[in-house]
Amino acid sequence: MNSDIFKNRRKSFLEYNETYFWTCTIKNWKKLLNPEPYKKIVIDSLKKLVDHKFIEVYGFVIMPNHIHIILKPIKPNGKEKPTSSFLKETSHELKKDLIINYPQILKHFLVRESDRSYRIWQRDPLAIDLFNIHVLEQKLNYMHNNPLQERWNLVTRPEDYRWSSATFYENGVDEFKILTNYRDRF
Repeated sequence: MNSDIFKNRRKSFLEYNETYFWTCTIKNWKKLLNPEPYKKIVIDSLKKLVDHKFIEVYGFVIMPNHIHIILKPIKPNGKEKPTSSFLKETSHELKKDLIINYPQILKHFLVRESDRSYRIWQRDPLAIDLFNIHVLEQKLNYMHNNPLQERWNLVTRPEDYRWSSATFYENGVDEFKILTNYRDRF
């Protein structure tokens, strides 16, 4: 077998009961997640998975064109991995809203694939195994500071960005009721 076909693939496979830094990007880096209702779709999907104990979420940030989540997959959602359920549900909900409210934007997500006509998320989300608490904290810090980067300049302090777990780690407030403090698990 020719191993070259796997050279450009990202590591996207997740094991159950392991903790990962997981990054998903909107197709072609479009800033689809700018509107708050679209960020809410991401949160609502995570909440369902957390409430049904398919995943634990230790941290997150929702950026205009990508998301970072520190999570632990616990068990399958039926026959599929919870991360697959997340991608499928969010894609469906985003597409549904685009059809109704922004059909001109939906055309940017048109694809010719055997199993779909539209692709919202890029293939192969990145999964990095967080094998110790120091690596987890480094990734959490990176996530929380992402909205402050010059390219985004969304807020001046991490805890001021509503769409991340920074406030939770600053003052214990979990507005979306999806977070587990990593210190309680490691």
